[in-house]
Amino acid sequence: MGRDKTRIRNRIRSLRRLADGMTQQQLADRIGVTRQTVNAIEGEKYSPSLEVAFRIAHTFGQPLQDVFEYETPRSVAETADARSGKSDSTEP
Repeated sequence: MGRDKTRIRNRIRSLRRLADGMTQQQLADRIGVTRQTVNAIEGEKYSPSLEVAFRIAHTFGQPLQDVFEYETPRSVAETADARSGKSDSTEP
């Protein structure tokens, strides 16, 4: 059986665009990581450390929870079910 994964979703791309089109390199320079790290975090391939997450939120002047969202395996499944029209309910 496959291992359930949690996901850290983020709004970094949209926040960069709102910040006068900030590039990944500019964000990387501000938070002290490489552009490749920003790319991986933004693409949800890598979850940032707590320190980096706070640096990103601070850069955009946003609370952490407005930049990142923790999605549990259950909420991932519920989101997929909602998109496909499935439900846990046994009621008609």
